[in-house]
Amino acid sequence: MASLPASTGSGELVNEIRALEDLKSAITARQARAAVALDLTQRREQAEAGVPTAEQGRGVAAQVALARRESPNRGSRLLGLAKALVTEMPRTMAALEAGQLNEWRATLLVKETACLSVEDRAAVDEELAPDTGTFNGSGDRSIIAAAKAAAYRRDPRSVTQRASHAAAERRVSLRPAPDTMTILTALLPVAQGVAAYAALSRHADSARSTGDSRNRRQIMADTLVERVTGTPGGVAGIDLQLVMTDRTLFQGDSEPARLQGYGIVPAEWARVLLTDGPTEPEGEAGTTGSDAQTGSAATPATSTSQSHQDAEAKERQDFRVMIRRLYTAPGSGELLTMDAKARIFPQRLRRFIEVRDDICRTPYCDAPIRHLDHVVPWHNGGTTTLNNGAGLCEACNHTKENPGWSASVPHGQTHTMEVRTPTGHIYRSKPPRLPGHEDAMSPAPPDRPPATERPREPQLQNARQT
Repeated sequence: MASLPASTGSGELVNEIRALEDLKSAITARQARAAVALDLTQRREQAEAGVPTAEQGRGVAAQVALARRESPNRGSRLLGLAKALVTEMPRTMAALEAGQLNEWRATLLVKETACLSVEDRAAVDEELAPDTGTFNGSGDRSIIAAAKAAAYRRDPRSVTQRASHAAAERRVSLRPAPDTMTILTALLPVAQGVAAYAALSRHADSARSTGDSRNRRQIMADTLVERVTGTPGGVAGIDLQLVMTDRTLFQGDSEPARLQGYGIVPAEWARVLLTDGPTEPEGEAGTTGSDAQTGSAATPATSTSQSHQDAEAKERQDFRVMIRRLYTAPGSGELLTMDAKARIFPQRLRRFIEVRDDICRTPYCDAPIRHLDHVVPWHNGGTTTLNNGAGLCEACNHTKENPGWSASVPHGQTHTMEVRTPTGHIYRSKPPRLPGHEDAMSPAPPDRPPATERPREPQLQNARQT
């Protein structure tokens, strides 16, 4: 920070690191107070505007998320944390302001007392007295244990009920991991989780005893995939969409590809996945105009009578590979617009938007697309077009319907969504860049001519489905 004196010695640097950490905690506390104040202000303004009591306060968490550049889900948790600290746990709040706790450890205390009544939570806050230095030198586990013990003493029944209701939170999630791997996580009741793991372990031990060359962990992973999907490869009947340039597919270019639901993958990995195994051609009818299949469109520089989709299928044991050609505008790299007059997005247009947006279009939200909606609502004159369509998660789609929220498409800006919050703040969102998109400001690769000299022909994007 420019206002801090330059540090040179080791001791001074350590002191600076500690001072900055204390400052971070103090800023977090100030943000919490501001979030609570925003919530109260919005509720008052909505009450004056005649909004029903049950609907007051909706959308505040989403505004907090946008202001803090976080996802809506994270914004909801931050607002809940702020309310608990400011209104129910003053001593934990004081410790945060003084730098004796960081935001994460304050969150742990709030989380472990969430099942208690307001009175009991305040009593636990008083008992632990974090602002007196109770947790100096304590790690996360020690803080969790202390909070749990205090909560058990205050209201053991609520803690027990919390455990019994936790089964309702069971879920399966998927997130990317390095090197084209993913982490598939299942949150299950303890009995089910232990039973599933034990079954996989027994199968792995049995396979190893009969001479299987894979290690135990590999067998467990492969068995899980086979039992869930019904096939050894785990991809039969599943819709995978791999977007890559024609240069990557046919010319050995190093431009990475994008696998929907995962993210960016290496070019060579994409080629192997797409081309490995024997092939058997299978035709698919092409379409033109507004009926173009997902991701299929022609640039203004090409004839609109050109087929927007050519497909060919490949048989490889128990799954099929299909190639679709997706045309993008030269220079911008954007999938081009299509038109439809229906109020409901046709299936082909829906899939086009899903390929284009990849994840929820709300800024900072990485949630999967669950709803396809009009940016400008249909009842306000919004059209069912590619440019007026957006892929959103369920929460974000509901949030934009709250009082004071609006969305629009800025004039002349293709595929751009502009969100305006009740406070008048504006946030803009564009779809992620497709493979092959080159920034006009970036230098051209040495083996290619500069962008201004390159023939202005449509780029070809290949979407692979299985």
